[in-house]
Amino acid sequence: MTLPDGTAVPALGLGTWYLGEDPGRYDSQLDALRTGIDIGLTLVDTAEMYGDGAAEELVGRAIAGRRDDVFLVSKVLPHHATRQGTVDACERSLRRLGTDRLDLYLLHWRGRVPVDETVAAFESLVSRGRIRSWGVSNFDVPDLDQLAGLPGGDRVQTDQVLYNLARRGPEYDLVPWCRGRRVPLMVYSPVDHGGLLEHRAVRDLAAEKGVTPAQLAIAWVLRLPDVFAVAKASTRAHVLENRAALEIGFSQAELDRLDRLFPPPPRKVPLEIR
Repeated sequence: MTLPDGTAVPALGLGTWYLGEDPGRYDSQLDALRTGIDIGLTLVDTAEMYGDGAAEELVGRAIAGRRDDVFLVSKVLPHHATRQGTVDACERSLRRLGTDRLDLYLLHWRGRVPVDETVAAFESLVSRGRIRSWGVSNFDVPDLDQLAGLPGGDRVQTDQVLYNLARRGPEYDLVPWCRGRRVPLMVYSPVDHGGLLEHRAVRDLAAEKGVTPAQLAIAWVLRLPDVFAVAKASTRAHVLENRAALEIGFSQAELDRLDRLFPPPPRKVPLEIR
């Protein structure tokens, strides 16, 4: 996957929502992250919100001594996203992560702070070398239209959104909007927070293909050439399972079957956030 600024990023990365919060699972989660980086899942996505910084601290330990090996993403909360608040939040995230820079910094979702303030803060952080680039998360088409009209708004690198077999709303207008402007979508929760793993139709097709339900769900999201994804994995085995999704393809008959089971949206669907 290539971002608008020309940076190449892996099609599949490591999500960290809920990681770092349970001391009893800390070591296995740390091992999972390190394993993911070892096998090429070098995009690591986190946020100041996750565990109130606990996920960033876990990521900081995972990337210690190998910062240059990863493409590091974090997010600022909307109530921190003022001109100065964004800068302050970024500095806190950098301290927790044990690094001097982020590769991509996202506005986690749109709040009450005017977006032009956040963009100005992002641009300031770029000029100071604290972030390499910036983007947004959970922005729908009207939000992106407004963003595109702001000074510097055309430098957005991605929109991170909820998209999977069970939640196909973005296909109606968001995917085409981003495709037309060559802004790739970054997908979170490709297995719908685990909901798709127990879906009978997903399990049946996965069994027929000789893959796991998680692998099928992740591979389906990645079928689009302008989509990349992050998937949470809290154990080494889970990371290895997810990585194998990159090798899975679909026949047209299989895609048609999934369309019948999970119909694409016939009309505008408000963007879901979970």
